[in-house]
Amino acid sequence: MTCPWVEQYDQGVPAEIGPVAGTLPQLLLQAAQKSPQSPALSFFARTISYGALSVETARLAQALKDLGVAPGERVAFLLPNCPQLVITFHAIMRLAAVAVPLNPLLSPKELNYQLTDSGARWLVVLDHLLPKVEATRALGNLSQVIVTGLKDSLPWPLSWLYPLKARRQGLATGFTPGPGLLAWKDLLKSRPLRDPPRPGPEDVAVLLYTGGTTGVPKAAALTHANLLANVAQINAWLPQVRYGTERLVGLLPFSHSFGLTVCLNWPISQGAMIIILPRFEMQMLLKVLKKYRPTMLPGVPTLFVALINHPELSRYDLTSLWACISGSAPLPLEVRDRFEALTGCRILEGYGLTEAGPVTHINPINGRRPPGSMGLPLPSTAVRIMDQETGTRELPVGEVGELVLKGPQVMEGYWQKKEETALALKDGWLYTGDLARRDGDGYFFIVERKKDMIISGGYNIYPREVEEVLYQHPGVKEAVALGWPDPYRGEVVKAVIVPRDGLPLTPEELQDFCRTQLAVYKVPKIIELRGELPKSQVGKVLRRVLREEGAAAAPPPAPNP
Repeated sequence: MTCPWVEQYDQGVPAEIGPVAGTLPQLLLQAAQKSPQSPALSFFARTISYGALSVETARLAQALKDLGVAPGERVAFLLPNCPQLVITFHAIMRLAAVAVPLNPLLSPKELNYQLTDSGARWLVVLDHLLPKVEATRALGNLSQVIVTGLKDSLPWPLSWLYPLKARRQGLATGFTPGPGLLAWKDLLKSRPLRDPPRPGPEDVAVLLYTGGTTGVPKAAALTHANLLANVAQINAWLPQVRYGTERLVGLLPFSHSFGLTVCLNWPISQGAMIIILPRFEMQMLLKVLKKYRPTMLPGVPTLFVALINHPELSRYDLTSLWACISGSAPLPLEVRDRFEALTGCRILEGYGLTEAGPVTHINPINGRRPPGSMGLPLPSTAVRIMDQETGTRELPVGEVGELVLKGPQVMEGYWQKKEETALALKDGWLYTGDLARRDGDGYFFIVERKKDMIISGGYNIYPREVEEVLYQHPGVKEAVALGWPDPYRGEVVKAVIVPRDGLPLTPEELQDFCRTQLAVYKVPKIIELRGELPKSQVGKVLRRVLREEGAAAAPPPAPNP
């Protein structure tokens, strides 16, 4: 089913986008040609123009070429958000090579697996993370490791002060160059690359590792056409954006699909300034909001939860923001409404997954937003709701089934994994593993991940509906619901709660509150109060970690009385 464009959304967004013929190197080259003096990146008081960014990218591209990087070769980077990551990514693109972004939170074992699986022979790494690489390097196929530090992109005197601060925090800085171990700053002395190779739109540009729809670690192979199509789709969805005027906070990790597209590729296509933050710290973010007055803030629900619960938020003028984008997890309605009431800025909740570049749905900036909806499909994105049992029968409006989609942003497959690709892609349709429904106007609603659904005594319970109720309690700051092993019912609902600071809260109070709004079998039987929830690199709650605790604590089977 293609999207029936509703009457309330009348901004002229096309239902389709044209064929994507370009490649990712053109994003930066076109911005540098169109507005060379415009600010591209801002990083701790250092601003880099589009012209300067393009030149530094060309220098690194030449250095990598001299090291033997050829079209199609995989080059990995293990970096937080910083200018070096942007330069590295676009240098790889300019060489028609394949970028392998790695999560800085990976364990040495996970890092070794991804480096080996991708076949990467070159790695750009932050000096803090070099010990982790050295623990795995002998097991991989790396021929050269390029080391940089955050000080390499800091202006004086911050570049002088930073190593002192890092050492006080117990972080390793600096290194000794040697065979196969090169300094970033030396490579940037190369002459700019001339006559670079030209990748084709259908060539693989990025390998992004994900648990995927089957839970097995694998790399989604995304082509230049996939990623540029997603940029074009976002541009079509937001026609009110004016080239060269936006200031976007780059807080989401660029090594994640959400951050790569929404915080890096898309703003470069619009000649926007990207205000880079290497990690989430509330005071740092508030300083950025005050100093730069950004116009756009992409984030995850936990970011907006933290903002609405900050006691000093009302002291900051956030009127420059006109759009916030929320993804990676469902946004509780209570959080959305409170944030918009406090700031006056509209949150656009969307949906996506790594295998689709990642964005497939988003709510309109104007017009109707049904509560809990992830929005409408992006242009050129076809969507179906299929039965859970066979995946072959399309379900009518209102029924819950697996979300299945097709579009130009959908990956070509998993890297060197034909069987896993065949499970996820069938006749060009991507089976997402998410349970969803649609209404009569074409809006879609994620109900739950198939693997997250709780089955208690034969009843299906969707964690999101429990969490929506919990977030309405004034003492709840964060909440997650999940299935917990039970010898009688198989599973019962457990809620893990982070209380709001300074407010007393008891499990019994929360259970009484839930009983007023939920069927008895949906009320959490177990409630645990914690100081924080386990979260991923992008701030998404790690249900997997909580489920593993449940598996470890599972009681022995008991007969059903």
